[in-house]
Amino acid sequence: MARLTEDNVRLAREIIGRYPRARSATIPLLHLAQQQDGYVTNDAMAHIADLVGATPAEVYGTASFYEMFKFEPVGKYLINICGTMSCALMGAEELMHHAESTLGIHMGATTPDDLFTLEKAECQAACTEAPCLQVNYRYRFRVTSENFDTLVAQLRAGELEGEIPSHGTVAVVRQSIPVDRAVGAVDPKDVTQGPAWLDGKAAL
Repeated sequence: MARLTEDNVRLAREIIGRYPRARSATIPLLHLAQQQDGYVTNDAMAHIADLVGATPAEVYGTASFYEMFKFEPVGKYLINICGTMSCALMGAEELMHHAESTLGIHMGATTPDDLFTLEKAECQAACTEAPCLQVNYRYRFRVTSENFDTLVAQLRAGELEGEIPSHGTVAVVRQSIPVDRAVGAVDPKDVTQGPAWLDGKAAL
């Protein structure tokens, strides 16, 4: 298990600096840890706790609320097939059975080569494009069995690496806010009046 690397510690401190309170950076730092190792390790959560002034239990309590954070190794490509109503009506169950057959694993498992993990997902907010799936949270719409097999073949061949990075990479372009463009966030304990836009007007 790994703590954050030296480079990621520097990046973590930069991220923390964007917030009026260090704990507000917990979720971005969890994403950073998952990008580093493919999942969030116990050591990484302890390290994040040290960086933001929390306990490891508090960091885990935050992380465990979100489905995207994994606490055990997963494949390079995490395939989530939506199983909610619209997708179910359009053949998601049949697609899941086909995916299990193609990959040679059951839902919830990882292939022996650690390349694919297959999971069922709740609504992916693409109901008009059912059945849909995500690979490392990148969408594929109106997926047929043939589409699925083509997708797997392309992933195995490394043909989609520019489009679908390894699991844990949320964005390929990291946010950068120049100092002169920062909003000047104020610690909540230092706030003494309402927001300027409210201008003393009563809420409607």
